[in-house]
Amino acid sequence: MKQKICLLGATGSIGKSTLDVIALNSAQFELESVAANQNVERMAEICKQFRPSRAVMGSIEARDRLAELCPELSTSFEYGSDAMESIASDPNSHQVMAAIMGFAGLKPTLAAIRAGKRVLLANKESLVTAGKLFMDEVKSNSVTLMPIDSEHNAIFQSLPHNSQYAHKSGVDRLMLTASGGPFRTWSKQEMASVTPEQACKHPNWSMGRKISVDSASLMNKGLELIEACWLFDVTPDDIDVVVHPESVIHSLVSYIDGSVICQMGNPDMKIPVAYGMTWPNRAATGVKPLNLFEVSQLNFEKPDLNRFPNLRLASEAWFSGGSAMATLNAANEVAVDAFLNNKIRFLQISELNQEVLERSEVIAVNNLDVVFDADKKARAMANKIVGSWSMK
Repeated sequence: MKQKICLLGATGSIGKSTLDVIALNSAQFELESVAANQNVERMAEICKQFRPSRAVMGSIEARDRLAELCPELSTSFEYGSDAMESIASDPNSHQVMAAIMGFAGLKPTLAAIRAGKRVLLANKESLVTAGKLFMDEVKSNSVTLMPIDSEHNAIFQSLPHNSQYAHKSGVDRLMLTASGGPFRTWSKQEMASVTPEQACKHPNWSMGRKISVDSASLMNKGLELIEACWLFDVTPDDIDVVVHPESVIHSLVSYIDGSVICQMGNPDMKIPVAYGMTWPNRAATGVKPLNLFEVSQLNFEKPDLNRFPNLRLASEAWFSGGSAMATLNAANEVAVDAFLNNKIRFLQISELNQEVLERSEVIAVNNLDVVFDADKKARAMANKIVGSWSMK
């Protein structure tokens, strides 16, 4: 039987990789429903090619425009957060690719979990902001949760029998690899004048603007550190971040017997996407096999927390617990948006994150209301600080 896929975040890089895998393996998968924010033209192309039953946009204007562009389709065109939660929990789909970037992906991802779907998690903010609540839902609904971030997918593949819980598997340490981004070798003085265009030009991966900036500041790795703690039931003390500029080894697991197992491959998100969709099997991706003779050599470095303090802030937020992680995530989203709009400088991203984190009260997260409140307060504080900086 074909697996019917609900794709949340269809017009981003993960969405594109997911659609490529579906198209290449049409005997196994079909697109049942799809969601995006405002990219109407791209969504029209997707709907015409894959003919999903339901398509959701972020606004009524985008929905209406999409319907106008696809008059020949029987697709139900919808809009808004309620509709996104609805397709995520729709009984007609078997798997949900949660690829909506940012805090906006939390509610539809939880809706998919509560509906008992196989969830392919590419939205790290869900775990960062509400990790314990999120994992409690996964366990109580007996859901198969597949990490899609290349690093977490690599750890999952490197654990024995694909055990999700590292502490039960004879594991000594987890090792998250990081490319180091475009400014890996730059001094702080050089990074002081970085432009958004430079920050968005990743050396190895093709990604959206927000995640590209996060990669350049190493906040992406900080968020992945928090995500790994929830996924594999460890703490930051059990994880090493390893800068690996070639992006060929996607992460490693070190065992108590001295063995180290890693997952390798060319840097292409279709590999973890396809693995998540087909696990415990595998499917064709069209990705060129890794040629070790062409790679020639692999390099590894320790991250410089002085030049890239966001990684340290993520660890501190984890140990602070409660709402601290939601606060950090919200501050960073405001900071990246301000940087992309030339309101603050690149190095001020981490400065803003630290200031908001230090000034915010840490509240125990017992329900989603606490998460949403922490997010709202952190955004308001961050925007106020950005405004005060821009006036100087």
